[in-house]
Amino acid sequence: MNTPDKEAKSLAEMGNKLAFTKKLQAVTNKIHATRNIDEIIIEVSEDIRALFEAERLTLYVISADNTAIVSKVKTGLNEFKELKLPINAQSIAGYVAVNSTTVNIADVYDEQELAKISPEIRFLKEVDKKTGFRTKQMLVFPILDAQNNTLLGVVQVINSLTGLPFQSVAEEGAIELAKTLAIAMTQRQQTTNLVKIKYDLLVSQGIISNGELELAQRSARKKGLDLEDVLIEEFEVKPADISKSISAFFGVSVEPFKHDRMKPMDLLKPLKREYVEANGWLPIDDTKEDGLVILTADPERIKSSHIVSNIFPKHNKISYRTCLLRDFKLTVNQFYSASGMTGNIGDILSTMDEDDDAGYGSSGEDMSAASDNELVQLVNKIIIDAYNQGASDIHIEPYPEKGKTEIRFRKDGTLVNYIEVPPSYRNALVARIKIMCDLDISEKRRPQDGKIKFKRFGPLDIELRVATIPTAGGIEDIVMRILAAGKPIPLDKLGLSAHNNAKLKELVAKPYGLFFVCGPTGSGKTTTLHSALGHINTPETKIWTAEDPVEITQKGLRQVQVNKKAGLDFAMVMKAFLRADPDVIMVGEMRDKETVATGIEASLTGHLVFATLHTNSAPESIVRLLDMGMDPFNFADALLGILAQRLGKRLCECKKPYTPAADELKAMLTEYCVELQNTMSWKKDPEGSFKAIYQTWQKNFANEKGQFTLYKATGCDKCSNTGYKGRVGLHELMEGTDAVKKNIQEHARVAEMFATALEDGMRTLKQDGIEKVLQGITDMKQVRAVCIK
Repeated sequence: MNTPDKEAKSLAEMGNKLAFTKKLQAVTNKIHATRNIDEIIIEVSEDIRALFEAERLTLYVISADNTAIVSKVKTGLNEFKELKLPINAQSIAGYVAVNSTTVNIADVYDEQELAKISPEIRFLKEVDKKTGFRTKQMLVFPILDAQNNTLLGVVQVINSLTGLPFQSVAEEGAIELAKTLAIAMTQRQQTTNLVKIKYDLLVSQGIISNGELELAQRSARKKGLDLEDVLIEEFEVKPADISKSISAFFGVSVEPFKHDRMKPMDLLKPLKREYVEANGWLPIDDTKEDGLVILTADPERIKSSHIVSNIFPKHNKISYRTCLLRDFKLTVNQFYSASGMTGNIGDILSTMDEDDDAGYGSSGEDMSAASDNELVQLVNKIIIDAYNQGASDIHIEPYPEKGKTEIRFRKDGTLVNYIEVPPSYRNALVARIKIMCDLDISEKRRPQDGKIKFKRFGPLDIELRVATIPTAGGIEDIVMRILAAGKPIPLDKLGLSAHNNAKLKELVAKPYGLFFVCGPTGSGKTTTLHSALGHINTPETKIWTAEDPVEITQKGLRQVQVNKKAGLDFAMVMKAFLRADPDVIMVGEMRDKETVATGIEASLTGHLVFATLHTNSAPESIVRLLDMGMDPFNFADALLGILAQRLGKRLCECKKPYTPAADELKAMLTEYCVELQNTMSWKKDPEGSFKAIYQTWQKNFANEKGQFTLYKATGCDKCSNTGYKGRVGLHELMEGTDAVKKNIQEHARVAEMFATALEDGMRTLKQDGIEKVLQGITDMKQVRAVCIK
């Protein structure tokens, strides 16, 4: 029969066991929630110490060579030096490791108690001597892999807070805790090993060491970053090297981010952005050779889930491509880009009925389809995205029969892919745009021109110049130029060199004469002319402009929109201006003899005339005008100057500096001097002229030590990994000097005029471009791309 004392003691033990079990469960849950071994060792060790109500705790793990245990954490000490113990009975933890057993010691200084456990066991008193700490009770237990009973580590719990030996409930709890730790450590180790294998190529090729890879893993976990980003940013591993490693690991090709990738809208229809980001895969193409192409950072996981075949059951063949995580995120952003509208194109298209076998019917059917709310949203979204991305033109390119309609944007002078629209939307898309600019939707055999005032249809106050062109297969292409209503750029911010800026201001301030800006379409001629007009726009000056279209507006200018359909062409407007008391006349384009003759006449009768020409260089413009039949003497008298210009791509802020080799500088200098070789000064002293230019370069562009710094394109998110963002103007300003005027009167050849202009201080387009390379604004590749000579 139990006495009351025994019953009370039993109840107390049950209560203690219940409380311990409850705390053990909480620690177990925390261990399972960890993501890696470091978290188990560092973040959970304090919870384990509190569980056993101990002063201190040391957690050892097995060394890489399996010959020792190494302390990874020791709670209760401010400073801790790693301790490495051989797996033998010379220490208490070593004994537990070698025998895979648990020991519960009342006093580690009691040699008789230790001898009962093993005659060889010793307590290492040196640590106590160094720290002044007195170790007494100790509960030590092994962490064993349940599958093969191999040692993973040892836990050493020191000094019970009660001052009594650790109770049996603690021993029982130690066994359960060891099992949990073993499972978690095994799983996390497998993950760690998998990561190491994934990046094994980096280690085997000597790009990083094993230690650096482990350090990168810890840094990524600590900062909450992707391991790839840490390798790239902190350890300067090249993305291309990481791509090779993951390609070898998964056994599939790497698909890097492409800023001009065409959006496969029909593939994106069933997939919301949230799903794609959560599941980590994205369809990027559908080809005969590869079938449905899936982009993912983890092909093995996506393959084994069979989720792709469930969503796309009609695709019998599926190919996988792997990529860096950052490239996957960039592609998702590209395909599901945000805009000024709510939703995205994928959402819009997913609401539109598609029938691949639909007929492409009459104008009435097209008009009905074009008025559908979804198609209206689609066209508006295309225009808004183009504007937001800084595009200058939108190209809509349908293909016959079941071919998709491709849409491309011209950005910074280069066409880039935007989206593909399924064929059933083809006619309705074209019809919608025609409706927006009041064109005849039934006329499909002749080109048509029109304008869209987008403020009537969307949130942007912009105009678009629209051109429709019939193409093969009975379909029509559409090209839309975005005419963003803008203000003139101040002359000082045009990107002119100091020499050209000063000379241009001097020329446009003259009271009368003829000044031209020449270059191909889209080279910024109108922008430059408006900047010049802004420089001389004062209340005392009457300025008339004739433009087609009026893109830039300025207060103080009287601007006329040319209307050829109404018979209001440049020549007619020019004649009207002469009767309207002008001081300055600006003509959008001089393309015929009558307009040029009127301009020369106006400049000779006391007016300042600005105009644009479609020619390649300043001296070629003169020959072109003379070939039109202009009187060379009148033209020579009227000419103030000609500015030729091009737009090159500007290096993005992500550009990387480097010091050019002597050979590279010499090649640039030689290229700079090519056209100077026809001048008299060069012919007299070629070597001296070459050295003089180099010395000028050193004075203007080198540092104190005479070293030059050039920049190379790299690529980042801001520039869509192209290395270029924005444009820079390259200029060639030819002044109407006496020598140049003499050449004009003599009807000299272009080469002779070039030589004369260079003698008088003109810099060619390429020379101006090379100087901007030396300033770090652009690079030689872009200069050569826009300067033919």
